[in-house]
Formats: sequence, C-alpha cells, structure tokens
Amino acid sequence: MLDHGFVRLDAAMATDLSVVNAARVSFARRKESMDESDEGLIRFLMRDRHGTPFEHNAFRFHVRCPIFVAREWFRHRIGSFNEFSMRYARATDDFYVPEPEDVRSQVGKPGAYSFEPVDPEVAETTRETLQDVYETAYAAYERLVEQGVARELARSVMPVGAYTEFYWTVNARALMNFVSLRAAETAQREIRRYAEACETFLQRLMPVTYDAFVKNARVAP
Repeated sequence: MLDHGFVRLDAAMATDLSVVNAARVSFARRKESMDESDEGLIRFLMRDRHGTPFEHNAFRFHVRCPIFVAREWFRHRIGSFNEFSMRYARATDDFYVPEPEDVRSQVGKPGAYSFEPVDPEVAETTRETLQDVYETAYAAYERLVEQGVARELARSVMPVGAYTEFYWTVNARALMNFVSLRAAETAQREIRRYAEACETFLQRLMPVTYDAFVKNARVAP
C-alpha cells in the first residue's frame, strides 16, 4: 500500500455461516452448511438492519501506514488496536511521499471538498519539499537519541507522514461500517486505498454477506 505500507490478514474467524447461526439461535436452530434460505436470511438481516448477527466473527489485520492514516483509522472505535510504539523502539525512517498523480489541490468548503490535480512542476516540488522535511526531522530525531534524550520525547519531532504499524481486530459489522465510510469517494485518498484492501478480505471470506452489503448500497447493518 502506498510506498512503504501494507494490509495483511493475520487471522480470521469469519464465515457467512456464523451470521446465519447467530440469527437462527433465536429459534434454537443451528446449521452446518449454507443453503439458499440462509442466503436469503443474510439479505434480510442486511436490508432491515438487524446488525448483531454480523458481529459474531473476527478479522485480525496487520497494517502499516502513515501516521495520519492511522489517526483517521483509530476513529473507528468498534475494534481493538495495538500500535507500534516509538517509546520503546527506534522510529522508522520510512515516510510517505505521494506519487506525482496523488499530489492534488483542495477546492470548496469544509465537508464539500473536491480535489484537482496540480501542475507537474508543483507535484515534483511538493515531493521534494516533503522529502527535505522528512530528512531534516529524522536527522533531528537521531541527534536527540544519540545525546541521550528519551525516545518518548525525541519522537516529538517526527512528522505525521512517518510510517507506523498496528494490529486491528474487528467484526464484520464494524468492518462494513469502516469500508462504507473510508472506501467512499469522499474519504481521503490514502486511507481509501487501505479500506479497499480490507474490503477484498471481507469479500473473500464472507461472499454472501459482502454481496448483500453491496446490494444494500454499501450501508452497514
């Protein structure tokens, strides 16, 4: 993802059948395999927003992304996070430099922005400026650490373009909410790419649920 990141599915306990059995337990029923009636049940649950049956599963992701992407990600609080700590480990020297086509201008009012490409010269100047800032900041960080300053304080000079990594455990209902918001065209381009990657794992492991989600206008139950 981007220039130095990734999304990896570390583990999962997630199937369409888990949704069906969570719903059918209300009637003291349990299925061993899916049939057409179960697919119809999932579509009904999605359409009428009976959301809790979609919570009885888990995806555990390992993510590496720029800090500014992580801070948007952590706004989604229905899930568990554990993040790399610059208190205990040396800061990374990987920083996000956008591709020229990803350097854009911002047009419009807050909450109603549109984004336009910039001239190639501006894009290259932006990339060079970011790289200069990153190199200066990381050099300052290294000097402070070498002088004996605690890492938890020295990290203060690090820009939000630095890469971090974290584990994220989330159920399908919360994952669909994340995808519906962060894979939307109104989301910031960088986190949108991560959300789209997470979406592929939902589609792969829970295809019936995913199909119902898409047909429900990508609104989480």
